[in-house]
Amino acid sequence: MERTAPTPIQPHNTRPAAVWSAGGADYDLISHGISDALEHCVQRLAPRPGERVLDLATGTGWTSRLVARRGAQVDGVDIAAGLLETARARATAEGLPIAYHLGDAEALPFEDASFDAVISTFGVMFASRPEAAAAELARVVRPGGRVALTTWTHDGNIFRMFQVMKAFMAPPAAPAPPSPFEWGRPGRLEELLGGAFTLTLEPGTSFYREPSAEAAWQTFSTGYGPTRMLANGLAEERRAALHADFVRFHAEFPTPLGVTVPRDYLVTLGVRR
Repeated sequence: MERTAPTPIQPHNTRPAAVWSAGGADYDLISHGISDALEHCVQRLAPRPGERVLDLATGTGWTSRLVARRGAQVDGVDIAAGLLETARARATAEGLPIAYHLGDAEALPFEDASFDAVISTFGVMFASRPEAAAAELARVVRPGGRVALTTWTHDGNIFRMFQVMKAFMAPPAAPAPPSPFEWGRPGRLEELLGGAFTLTLEPGTSFYREPSAEAAWQTFSTGYGPTRMLANGLAEERRAALHADFVRFHAEFPTPLGVTVPRDYLVTLGVRR
């Protein structure tokens, strides 16, 4: 199933690989915060015992473990070596025989039609070159096979959180890269995947709960690579300003017990033509 000469991480994805790796084992806390959405996607995929399933952009492997517990044969791929270490350790601790690979979503190290299904939960949407990643999704799924994605909506609270961070980022190179949140538009999903898959979309809302808005900052500035790398690269005064804005955003969602942020997403289920 694996190519004899696996494609390494492509040069333009070297920095994204470092960014996502930065969260290390603490990234699992980020997955915990979206575990309701991950379970939703796995439920809609409905993996069956013995099926070969790829978890694309597996991170620390939360989704791959959900799929493996249902009896499927699972491979997980990610560009972030720092996250894969934790994925392997957690799968081993549970006795789950998941094969993890360092790999690039835009040039996967697998033969054509290798998988009965591919799942990607808030992962492939962050690929630098969406058309290339979408083509790889179609290439590695067998005819009649399935793809299941969760993607953040283009105008929801995760988009708003990224806008808070964007104010502290260096201006992007021209032309600006495509927004990952375009994967949260039904029309864009059809453009990317509709030629190879028959698509059905279902909206969902994930509820991110913390004891305080400050706790959200601690979780993200420690375990979420984009936030951690951004914060650590800022001068002290700018980091303090990011910290304040990040806390202020999460404080918009108070509850009697802390904060709860509703975060809208789409589940896309596709059947390979």
